[in-house]
Amino acid sequence: MDLNLKDKVVIVTGGSKGIGYAISHVIAAEGGIPFIVSRNEKSILETVKEISEKGGKCSFAVAELTDPDQCKASVQKAITEFGTIHGLVNNAGVNDSIGLENGDENTFILSLKKNVVHFFVMAQACLPYLKKNKGAIVNIGSKVSMTGQGGTSAYAAACGGRNALTREWAVELLPHSIRVNGIIVAESYTPLYEKWINTFPNPKEKLNQIEKKIPLENRMTTPEEIANTVAFLLSDKSSHTTGELIFIDGGYTHLDRAISK
Repeated sequence: MDLNLKDKVVIVTGGSKGIGYAISHVIAAEGGIPFIVSRNEKSILETVKEISEKGGKCSFAVAELTDPDQCKASVQKAITEFGTIHGLVNNAGVNDSIGLENGDENTFILSLKKNVVHFFVMAQACLPYLKKNKGAIVNIGSKVSMTGQGGTSAYAAACGGRNALTREWAVELLPHSIRVNGIIVAESYTPLYEKWINTFPNPKEKLNQIEKKIPLENRMTTPEEIANTVAFLLSDKSSHTTGELIFIDGGYTHLDRAISK
């Protein structure tokens, strides 16, 4: 299926690692132009090189997303280079384990800045161009917003905010034909996930325990599977889909885990 993403400029926050990395590659493979916004210049340059070597187009801005001015400057850089923006993928974030018992108000607020405030800032900065193009926004979220996890109040609050913003923006932007959808991720093996798994005494055993609880095929969701759905939601092939929270998780969040072997 041709998603008609050729030469469409899509900003992807955190687009050079994990799920964002896969999203950037899929957009480029579909002929689109991912514009990566991240603070990690090394991984950005590596991703840009990989995409270029495959014949794709990619550009970037180095920015600290907790700084609204740097967020806005990154959008302006995209406009300077390409003149417009067709889509925004709010992807960057980190489960930083700021819990109710072990956290404080300062770390809680900082976590919100890391995980949801820049979603708002980036969307607002992109809005004039998305209006012109009847563009699309995709917010990447987490099952933590639905299930809780324990010990991660700030991240759970941020992800709940992402879900609420997805629905709120879908309503507010109806007059402009801008579609806004969310992807809810559960268990996907990214570098951050690997780092978390390795905090356990027996990482391999812990990973095996988790995979057994994933109903569909007892395996992790790949970043590419998530990225494929993101590309579809950015495209005009999903032209009447908005305000949706779509779970790409092998049934992990909603299906009865008693069926898992």
